[in-house]
Amino acid sequence: MQHRQTNQLFNFDKFPNFEKDIDLKQRAWIEVTGKAIETNVRTLRSKLSKNCQFMAVVKADGYGHDAKVVSEYAIKGGASELGVATLKEGIKLRSSGVQKPILILGNLYTKRDLIICFKNDLMPTISSIRECLICNNIGKHFGLKFPLHLKVDTGMSRLGFEYNKFVQQFENIKSFDNISIEGIYSHLSCADELNSLDPKSITQIQRQKFQELLKQINVGRNKNIKIHLANSAGMLLDKNFHFHMVRVGLSMYGYSPLAKIDKNLLLKSALSLKVKVAFTRTIDKGVSVSYGGTFVSDRKTKLAVLSIGYADGVPRNLSGKINVIHNNKFYPQVGSITMDQMMVDITDSNEIKVGSTMVLLGSDGDKTISPQEWARKSNTIPWEILCSFKNRLPKVQVD
Repeated sequence: MQHRQTNQLFNFDKFPNFEKDIDLKQRAWIEVTGKAIETNVRTLRSKLSKNCQFMAVVKADGYGHDAKVVSEYAIKGGASELGVATLKEGIKLRSSGVQKPILILGNLYTKRDLIICFKNDLMPTISSIRECLICNNIGKHFGLKFPLHLKVDTGMSRLGFEYNKFVQQFENIKSFDNISIEGIYSHLSCADELNSLDPKSITQIQRQKFQELLKQINVGRNKNIKIHLANSAGMLLDKNFHFHMVRVGLSMYGYSPLAKIDKNLLLKSALSLKVKVAFTRTIDKGVSVSYGGTFVSDRKTKLAVLSIGYADGVPRNLSGKINVIHNNKFYPQVGSITMDQMMVDITDSNEIKVGSTMVLLGSDGDKTISPQEWARKSNTIPWEILCSFKNRLPKVQVD
């Protein structure tokens, strides 16, 4: 009630409508460099076998980079198809004007969803005869062929036709008049492991099983079917994994899943995570910081409060393990990372103040912090780090 009374005392019409002009960089934000995506796609395509196509995997909002921006620049770099995880992701790209073929990598199993998929010119991944029949009926209803990709399980034990039953089922599927088999694919489960070039490794066994299956169904007679197996790791391992197309995610964003190849590829990171200092304070020696008092100052300490926390996607288990960068210098994060904020020890700086920008991921001068570093320190993988950033972090395209 007090708020309403206050509004009655002042004429706010005299002030500009600031709400429409809130600065995207007011608190914390992600910067995306589209040109880095384009360059990475060109670099990776130069490693492909002749005539092998490039599918840009842009699921999870382009690994947290903004799927529309990533798609645009990946296509500029030569991507011929796009891969998403969900129907909603595919529709969103179509509504933004993307015209390239889009494969839904997840499983659609209801007639309603498959009709929506068809009407939006999206291709579903099909893992059973049941869904094939539904797609065939949909195509028949509209008097058209329903384009789709068939997936076979060669060792992931996730989606896909059962390996031992696929040959017989494929013979049946070929008789369906109203579907168009655009692709056949499988998914590598361990391609980023160090032993993946060992002939006895799971990765090589999966490739061999896949090739044997293709031979059994005599896929060479069907020139229009695209065969694909490789993710980023498989694509970088060996050209024997390339087939007609590769599905590239992590490497396109600037990070190799195979550490030994990083320097040779010269991939460019497309993402930076930045935050502004919201407050500073100085504490005496022996004062605890943040929840749980896990950090206690051992000297008079100047702290910067940064407006970012685990609700934005910064893992709480990185508390006290990471640095941030300001003007080419590292500063340690201290105390528990909270839902909306974290503290940084800036005792050694005379220039950091409220409003200063600090880098959590990315580069500043010759200093760099990567998602791989965060992943190692939080005992996870860089994919999870990139996909964890929440919608309340604005994405700002910087080129």
